[in-house]
Amino acid sequence: MTRQIFALALLGSIAALPAAAQDGQTAFNNSCRTCHTMKEGDHRQGPSLAGIVGRKAGTAPGYNFSDSMKQSGIVWDEDNLDKFIANPDQIVSGNTMKPYGGITDAEQRKTIVEFLKTGG
Repeated sequence: MTRQIFALALLGSIAALPAAAQDGQTAFNNSCRTCHTMKEGDHRQGPSLAGIVGRKAGTAPGYNFSDSMKQSGIVWDEDNLDKFIANPDQIVSGNTMKPYGGITDAEQRKTIVEFLKTGG
């Protein structure tokens, strides 16, 4: 009985999220979560993406970024994130996001960027 109540509560909380947030979470999970999280300071193969919008590239505390990322001079705004998600090597040559090659679908990138703006 307790499991059923928990499951219903969980489903209710997910259903209460706006559709765009659900879509963003799904897109992030499908394309980014293997290496990244949205939890502050929770670095994995890639850095946490919590608070990425407005942050200078290569500066998340506690993550060992490549020299090319640290020296890129990029500030992560919507446009830079979209371009990087589309083709990381074109934006920051020498980044360490291998084997990730980018997402060609503009709507999927937009959904991910919008999700990143929410902070997860």
